[in-house]
Formats: sequence, structure tokens, C-alpha cells
Amino acid sequence: MSFPRLFLGLFLLLTACRGSNPPPVTPIPEPTPFTTFAPATVVFAGTAAAAPPAVGQSYFNTLGYGIHLAQWWHLEALEQDLAAVQAMGFGWVKQKFAWRDIEPIVKGRYDWYRPDEIVRRVNEADLQLLVRLDVNPLWTMESLPLDLWTDNQPPVDYQDFGDFCYVIADRYRGRIQAYQVWNEPNLSREWGGRTPSPVEYTELLRVCYLGIKTADPQAIVISAGLAPTGTEPPLAMPDEIFLQGMYEAGAAAYFDMLGLNAPGYKAPPDTDPAVAADPATGYGGHRWNTFRHVEDMRAIMVANGDEAKQIAILEMGWMREQTHFESYQWHGVTPEQQAAYLVGAYQYAREHWQPWIGLMITIYIADQDWQPEQHEQYWWSILLPDGTPTPAYKALRQMAK
Repeated sequence: MSFPRLFLGLFLLLTACRGSNPPPVTPIPEPTPFTTFAPATVVFAGTAAAAPPAVGQSYFNTLGYGIHLAQWWHLEALEQDLAAVQAMGFGWVKQKFAWRDIEPIVKGRYDWYRPDEIVRRVNEADLQLLVRLDVNPLWTMESLPLDLWTDNQPPVDYQDFGDFCYVIADRYRGRIQAYQVWNEPNLSREWGGRTPSPVEYTELLRVCYLGIKTADPQAIVISAGLAPTGTEPPLAMPDEIFLQGMYEAGAAAYFDMLGLNAPGYKAPPDTDPAVAADPATGYGGHRWNTFRHVEDMRAIMVANGDEAKQIAILEMGWMREQTHFESYQWHGVTPEQQAAYLVGAYQYAREHWQPWIGLMITIYIADQDWQPEQHEQYWWSILLPDGTPTPAYKALRQMAK
């Protein structure tokens, strides 16, 4: 089935459901509780004055250790996952909260079952929670021609996203410690198939920042993790150019910490980016093929007078060798290398990047549904879908913190 035809079928189904009680939006045995907010309940309208981040404020006095969870559809696995995080001595977990899964049918009608459970269990485990907000609901595209609908794009009306950010921060005030606003907007595939635009992303960041800070001034707002890339528009925009464009668009006023993604590719974590830029080394031929490309991005912050802020690495990892995904094969490493490189990345950051490095999130504790031949995320994971620990998990658990 073609992508537009699939969306048309979904749209017609959702439209037909609006006149009556909608069916459960998730395949779970328990009744899915929906909450309907009257329009007046959403008091945030995008113009509220939120307190700007304090100049020089550091949210992390010491390096924060985190791991990316992936159990939205398997809440029964959360207990073992959270216990595994505690055993590692890590204090933070990250979980994707897809907008489409929380406000799926129509604006103002919410399914809180899964986010409520995740927040409750993370709080009970005495861990800090970072959630990623992205993936627009279908109703945010209704005014567009069907052939312009994509799987993940900014909404037609950015304020719809700002209102969602307000509502979720209001519901979980003091219980969700940090929010990541979108993911990799410098890639076309994460921006509705359109040419990435730092100006457009800055506007989306602005409305979400104001929504979160109006509802929960203490929450940490982290800008989207930018994908390290040198690919030019329209498919992508180099992350250095995109970040500079964000600063020129005024983004500095709308995030507390800069978000970056920092895969190590083939290179050990202490590899100088200049070494990787030499094709003869076999590390990819570009500065951004290294974990330490983070330093290039930090230099842009400093050049724009934003050195007082910290950086959050939102996705960090090395991929184990595999034969299923050809485009990833060049940078596969052995399980033992994955373990050594992850430990080395934390050690390097502790020794060279403090105090400006705040939080580092390793990927992943695997979703129970991930299969080695179908999901490339399986090969980044440090705890496999059946709960088997990799050498990387064991090494991180034993690592001094």
C-alpha cells in the first residue's frame, strides 16, 4: 500500500470516529482512559511570558549518566528495565513520548494511560526522567493536500505543538525533569521530507519552550539532538551550519541545554576529529565521524556567546558488527569494542569536558519487539530484547561514576 493511500485510510477512519466515542488507540487489555480538556483549560496561548534561563546556570554539577529506554508498548517490561538501570548506577532514563500517541484523535483529547504509567514507575524507581517530544498527530496535517502528509513533520499550526507542550508539562509538573524538543530536525526525513530549516525549527522550539516553562518553570528544556552529518540540502543540513542558523534565528533564548547526538561510528572515543577527516585512517573521512565532534559544536556555542550553557548528549553509542543493514556495516565494532568505547566516552567527557557537559544518554535498552534483521536499533543496544546483557552493559555497570 502506498504511503498517501495509507494515510488517507487512517484519516477517513479517524474522521468517522469523531462523532462518537473513539476506539482505544492502543492494543492493550485494560480500558484506555481518555481525558478531554475543555478549550478554556488550556490557558497557554503562546504569548505568556516565561522566565528566561538564568545566565550561567548549570543544571548538572557533576556529569549525569543516562540510558535510553524503548518500552512504550511493553509496560510490563519496565520493571526489569528500571532495575537494570539502577544496577548500572545510572540516574537518568530517557523515553520517547510521541505526540501522536498522546493526543491522537483530535486536539484536546488525550490518552494518558502509558505516559502516566511510565512517569509513575520512573518516579517510584527514584530515577530522573527525560522525555522526547515529537511525531505529530494526523489531525495536525488536515489542511494539507494528502500527498504532503508524511510520517513525522512539524504541524501546520505550530501553536498546536506549543499547547501540547504546555499540557504535558502541566500534568507532570515536578515529575518529568527534562524535555527534548523534537529530534534531528537537520535531517529532511525528520522534518516532513522538507528541506531542513533552522529558522522553522527555532519557531517550533520557541512555542514549546514557552509552553513548558509556563507550566513548569523548573523543567529543563533541551533543544533537539542534531544529527552529525555533512550532507547538504535538501536531504539534510550539516549540523554545524544548522546550529549556527539556530543562533542567528534567536534560538539561544529558548533552550536551557543544547542537545546533540554523538555516535562514535568506527573511531575510538578519544579520536581527534582531524584524524577521522583523513580518509586513510578508515574512520569515515569527516570530522563528524567522531565522538569528539561534540567539541566542534561547543566551539559554535562559545562563538555565539552561549558558553554558559551545558550540553546534553541525547544519543550516544557504537553499533555492533552486523550483516543486515548494509549502509551501517562500515562502522560496526565488536561487542568488546562497543563496551570499551562507551566506557571511554564517559571517561573522556569527565576528564576533558566538565563543567560544560551535563548529561550523556547511551542507546539503548532494547524494545522487546526489536529483531536483529529488522531493526538497526537492536545492534546499538546494550541490553537485548530478551534481557540479555551485552559486554557493554556489564562494562557500564562496573564503570566508576
